[in-house]
Amino acid sequence: RKDKGKHSRAHVDIYEKQLVPFGLVRFGVAPDHPEVKNVINTFTQTARSDRCAFYGNVEVGRDVTVQELRDAYHAVVLSYGAEDHQALDIPGEELPGVFSARAFVGWYNGLPENRELAPDLSCDTAVILGQGNVALDVARILLTPPDHLEKTDITEAALGALRQSRVKTVWIVGRRGPLQVAFTIKELREMIQLPGTRPMLDPADFLGLQDRIKEAARPRKRLMELLLRTATEKPGVEEAARRASASRAWGLRFFRSPQQVLPSPDGRRVAGIRLAVTRLEGIGEATRAVPTGDVEDLPCGLVLSSIGYKSRPIDPSVPFDPKLGVVPNMEGRVVDVPGLYCSGWVKRGPTGVITTTMTDSFLTGQILLQDLKAGHLPSGPRPGSAFIKALLDSRGVWPVSFSDWEKLDAEEVSRGQASGKPREKLLDPQEMLRLLGH
Repeated sequence: RKDKGKHSRAHVDIYEKQLVPFGLVRFGVAPDHPEVKNVINTFTQTARSDRCAFYGNVEVGRDVTVQELRDAYHAVVLSYGAEDHQALDIPGEELPGVFSARAFVGWYNGLPENRELAPDLSCDTAVILGQGNVALDVARILLTPPDHLEKTDITEAALGALRQSRVKTVWIVGRRGPLQVAFTIKELREMIQLPGTRPMLDPADFLGLQDRIKEAARPRKRLMELLLRTATEKPGVEEAARRASASRAWGLRFFRSPQQVLPSPDGRRVAGIRLAVTRLEGIGEATRAVPTGDVEDLPCGLVLSSIGYKSRPIDPSVPFDPKLGVVPNMEGRVVDVPGLYCSGWVKRGPTGVITTTMTDSFLTGQILLQDLKAGHLPSGPRPGSAFIKALLDSRGVWPVSFSDWEKLDAEEVSRGQASGKPREKLLDPQEMLRLLGH
């Protein structure tokens, strides 16, 4: 950024649990959204600076404690995000065929811990619970013709499974109504224009919304107008023909809350989901979905829950609010722990897109520099990475450096070349360490 001359002598060390950098950008962003991954280039420039070092394969809280980091550095920033998913807490959730959207995304994006997921896509109907961007991502990947994905960095295993997939219909289910959906217009537009698929929206869900839409803020208004048009307007000749020839379909189901996952007759897998019919109470942002007493059973062979993420506590020495799922903080300063900061979802809770989180990290960075100027941080020298590396060495932990990553990166790129992909991701941490000669 233009004001990057804030501190010309600062050294920044990055500790990362995965063996590889880029976190959510590598493992969260959909493979067919390569433009979103351009931030990797900026990060790479920063990581190559001689004042920045990357230590992958180091799990803070397990391999090294937050207190040890605080002893070694003048300041420590926690920005480890929200790596858990919200459980549904309903009967049948443990049945085969029920997955968190988070694990499903991890599977097609090559997150090592999800590489064995092997979802069975032999059913014709999938239900996604939740109506945010992740829900739309997952629906889009399930319905996109596999040929359109073969030149992306989707994993080989996922591409193979999607080629065999028999999923024809995807229902995206929300407890509240059209006015409360959490996805954004770009993602919705992609769904509506998805080749070989048609949208199923019930015009009845949109009755009387015209006036409410007029009052909405501009981005919300544009999103609502697009939904309303798609649900109620008769498509033009070309679009009608396109929809008529579509072999796959997706739909939004509103005012439905999951009550129970229904098993197949042999009890061995999911066969459907029982939804409680809801109505809205309250106004504006405070609208809640309340069950009416009616239920509806929706047959399906795959259930993906996408009802939100939550952060985990990282270390007993760090305060944590389990209800809000955040590290309690004031503008990024961790409450009652001087020199400890937080940024991103672990600071504000799991909402917003990559740009929101980026802006947020700039703010935390500015607060840290203010504290440094004001003399709130320890003034004497601190040993930094030398101290931590010695600790890790004594514990048999082998950190992966940024130049190590560049070797893995080159290997991934060359494996992808044969099939015209930008890369074929390495999925096995043991194999990665072997390639690095460890």
